[in-house]
Amino acid sequence: MAIVAGIDFGTLSVRVSIVDSERGLLATALREYPLHRKREDPEYATQSHDDQMRALASATREVVEKAHITGDQVQALAVDTTGSSVIPVGKNLEPLDEYYLWCDHRAKAEAAEITEAAHREGLRAIEWCGGVYSSEWGFSKLLHWLRHNPSKRAGFVSAFEHCDMAAATLCGITDPRKVKRSVCAMGHKWLWNPDLGGLPSEEFLVKVDPLFAGVREKLEGEYVTSDQIAGKLSAFWAEKLGLQAGIPIPVGAFDAHWDAIGAGCRTEDMVNVVGTSTCIIGITPSVNLVPGVCGVVQGSVHPRRTGIEAGLSAVGDIFNAIASRAGTDVATLSLGLEKYQAGQSGLLRMTWDNGDRTVLVNANLGGITFGWNLQSTVQDELFAAIEGTAFHTRIILDRMAEHGVNIKRVINAGGIPQKNNVLNQIYANVLGRPVLVPSRSVVSLGSAIFAFLAAGAFKTVEEAQDKICPEHAVFTPETAAERVYHTLYALYQRLYFAFGQPHDARFGDVLPTLIQVARRANLSL
Repeated sequence: MAIVAGIDFGTLSVRVSIVDSERGLLATALREYPLHRKREDPEYATQSHDDQMRALASATREVVEKAHITGDQVQALAVDTTGSSVIPVGKNLEPLDEYYLWCDHRAKAEAAEITEAAHREGLRAIEWCGGVYSSEWGFSKLLHWLRHNPSKRAGFVSAFEHCDMAAATLCGITDPRKVKRSVCAMGHKWLWNPDLGGLPSEEFLVKVDPLFAGVREKLEGEYVTSDQIAGKLSAFWAEKLGLQAGIPIPVGAFDAHWDAIGAGCRTEDMVNVVGTSTCIIGITPSVNLVPGVCGVVQGSVHPRRTGIEAGLSAVGDIFNAIASRAGTDVATLSLGLEKYQAGQSGLLRMTWDNGDRTVLVNANLGGITFGWNLQSTVQDELFAAIEGTAFHTRIILDRMAEHGVNIKRVINAGGIPQKNNVLNQIYANVLGRPVLVPSRSVVSLGSAIFAFLAAGAFKTVEEAQDKICPEHAVFTPETAAERVYHTLYALYQRLYFAFGQPHDARFGDVLPTLIQVARRANLSL
């Protein structure tokens, strides 16, 4: 028997779970922390490392008490985080700024420059992330920081993904060169590929911008999968967390990848981790490069398999925004949605409110709702938004299938599906296949599984999944609704590519122009 702590840093809070290898989940505690936004700059999204670590300490002490155990009974802990959430550091791993959170899109121009240079210079790594580099990823954010913080450049020593920074902090590591870096994070977001020489060359990076001079060396280190140990819990942080010093901490990963493991993802499964955004995470037996899909990385989800990642830039955030504009909340607004029929609202919703992560990889987009009439309600829009996220998910899964990715099972995980059967049924109807949903929340369960591996309680991921993962409820397609969505999906596809591709002469400039006009107006205030 073993007891471990699984830690999940989300967009708005940290969740800590105490899990027993025999009895399962013993207790969970949650602590929120601020997300810093600016109304005048909707692309801005940052968080404080210190805020997050204080929240972690508080949640860990609470969960140990709730689980009715003592801290010295916890044999290992593991950490997953959002990503790409990037922090520049100076000497002794001191943060030079806040995290550029995953949903910070200020680096649009930098992403476009990296993409253009990659194709111009024949950088093969760009093919492994769908052919387009994103403003949500590491090099874009780091370049944006270097350009906009000239007074801090002299102190810049390195930059880290949140999962690596958190693990290093807990281990008491202060030398950036000794921090082990996650294959999951660096492979999906930093163009790292061991078969292509690791990171892009210094020569390539300085062609993007001379400010990248020396950066490759500063990002060097040991890149490993999450079955390897990042270090051991330091005495300082053991006291803060109320745990025993010296317990192992494995190399971390992104929250969605470990949520997929916690949801029971096996080879040829695809998991929709539906939360504030959606990450679509799969395990494939072979390498299939898919245009527009944001990463194919060996060892990123499962240490011994190939991981594939795609997603939607906003889902729960869209639902919350719709409810907020109506002066209510999603739970209240959702009352009665189960009575809606497919297409009943007469609305077709393009869910680009935070841009497009996959397959267009275009942050210069905004939400569109077609079909309004004088009787349309905010609840109609919420239902159409749920349908829209399902249509977008089908766009992605269809693109994968077109390029040889076999999908045996679709699983809906993340924070929303356990609370929203309407969404699960719509997804089954739109995708035209059964959708599996874990019978209870799996948030932080993937972290616990990797903590168990670090503690030696299980030999393989699969052995731990068999013991720890919950059973699935199954939502099967409804024939009549499936027919309606087949018709609507054809319309959605046409609109998706017509409005979403910048080079489309008909409508490709509409949304980017609106964004530019609004930005200029806000700057003049």
